[in-house]
Parts: sequence; C-alpha cells; structure tokens
Amino acid sequence: MEIVLTNDLKRVKDFLKEFDLSLDDDVDLTLVAVEDDKIIGTCSAAKNIIKGFAVSRDYQSEGVASKLLTKIQNILFDKGIYETFIFTKPENKSIFEGLGYRFVEGNSDVVLLEGGAANVQKYVRDMFLKSDLDDGEKAALVMNCNPFTLGHKYLIEIAAKENERVVVFIVEENKSLFPFDVRLELVKKGVEDLKNVTVIPGGKYIISSATFPSYFLRKEDDRLRAYTRLDAAIFGRYIAKEFNIKRRYVGTEPYCPVTNAYNNALMDILPNFGIEVKIVERLMKDNVAVSASFVRNLIKQGKLEDTKKFVPESTYEFLISKEAEDIIEKIKRSDSPH
Repeated sequence: MEIVLTNDLKRVKDFLKEFDLSLDDDVDLTLVAVEDDKIIGTCSAAKNIIKGFAVSRDYQSEGVASKLLTKIQNILFDKGIYETFIFTKPENKSIFEGLGYRFVEGNSDVVLLEGGAANVQKYVRDMFLKSDLDDGEKAALVMNCNPFTLGHKYLIEIAAKENERVVVFIVEENKSLFPFDVRLELVKKGVEDLKNVTVIPGGKYIISSATFPSYFLRKEDDRLRAYTRLDAAIFGRYIAKEFNIKRRYVGTEPYCPVTNAYNNALMDILPNFGIEVKIVERLMKDNVAVSASFVRNLIKQGKLEDTKKFVPESTYEFLISKEAEDIIEKIKRSDSPH
C-alpha cells in the first residue's frame, strides 16, 4: 500500500459515493491510499479542515486511517498549519478520538473534532477576555455584513433597546467580497451611537469553514441541515455559555435559503441551551427588503448612488472612497453569492 497525492478527483468522488460522502469544491489537496492500483482510502483538506475521509471496509483494521491522517497532518504542518479540524460521520468519532482528536460538537449526521493546537474552550475564553465585557447577561447577533446596511443596523438597534448589553459577532471567515477588516470597521462605525453595543470578531467557531462550510459554499444539499445545527449547537454550548448570552436576534430571510435554514436551526437548537431566539421582520425601504445582497446588486449594476438609501452614512462614505475602488470592481465582475 502507498499513500499519494492525487488530482484524479472523479475517481475519488466515485470511491466516496460508496460511503454516501461527497467531495467539496473547496479542497486544496487530496490523498489516496492505493493497493494494486485500487483506492482503499482517501482524505482531503481545505486549508485546515480535513474532510472526505473514508477507508474501504476490508481495510479498516489495517491502520490505513492512521497513515492517511499522519500524512495529511505532516503536509499541513509543513505549510505552517498547526490546528486541524475533522468533519466525519458519528460512527467514525471513536476512530479519530483514538488518533488524538477531540470532540467539539455533533449531531446525527455530522461530528466535528479538533486536533493539534486547536482548543475550543480556551479559544472562546480568550475571545471573552479580549472583549472587555463583564459577566452580565447579554443578547447577541451574528452578522456577515457584506456590507453593513440599514437593515443590519435596524436589527442591532432593536436588540439594543430591549437589552442592557448587546454583543455583535462579525463573521471572520474571509470569503466575502468585502474583506473582514473592512466589514468589522464598517459595523463599528455604524453603531458608534449605540453605547451598549460591543462589536467583535466572530473567530473560528462562529459560521466558519470549521463549523458551517455550507454557508460559504451556498449549497442546499443534504448536509445543510447538519451544518446549520452543528454551528448553532457550538454557539450554544461554548460561546453563549462563556459570554452569558441569553438571547440571540435574527432577521427574517426572504432571499437566501441557506440563511433561512440557519435561522430555523437556531430556533430549534438554542432554546435547549437556555437561549431565546428573537426573529425581527426585516427593514423595508421603497417596498424592498433591505439586504447586503440587494446593495451589492445595485453596485454591480453601477448604481452606487442608489445605495445611499439603504446603508448608513459611514458605509456610503466608504463605498465612494478610493479605498473601496478595488472592492467595487470585484463586485461588478463577480457572481459570488457572498
């Protein structure tokens, strides 16, 4: 048996079908374990996420999984990646725990484990300490803000009126047309007048490739429900517990089925952790539901000035600045949903 890198992804996909698995489009590298020119095992990585892991049943006690995992970890280590995550089926949980991985969260469809330097509890604790927030009860919102609109601000304002302290987590994964540092700064500027609102990075465990890859792939496949529930449970078990979050606010979602599925998962999962989910009707302007996708569409059509009605002044000032020129051009050329 030998373990090698492969570009023959069709062959890998055919192998994975035997296990009711598929190969995501975002993988950077794929390994196969081969014996007599036959694939007996495979695993892939998308940055630090190990996925698409499967070993033929006839070889599952032959150490193939361990060899595949060691090989892919070594490749990632050589790239300077020291924290890794694994998505797998629940029945494989004990296999990876036996190989040194630690359980983070799971459901009947998918399990997330972490290895190397990754440590969800320590990471979330550090997030809380850096936030300078106290131990009092809080409400929370999780937003991508690509870009920050009046719809986002409306939702935050309602939370701010109804709660003593509000924390807004901005999705940190940098897969949006507006880079993370820009999105974070636009939100901070846009809510400067709301003194009980704190805006912080969402980190690695809130709508990230490690917790909710379907959000970025925008896939409405069988795994969407599993990933939405996984992310919701991680928020409830770790983040809400550390930050003492008792409410989470979401806006109604008329446009995006992925986000709508996520809202449904939050309503189903978070009450189990003592968190109330409050759904707010999306802000309407000129008979249009205000959304980041609507604003991006106006930009794409060259109607930059029309965005002024749908975004805070600080966002509009950024959009017409020199700093935004590259982003505007990227939006005009892009078909990205985010």
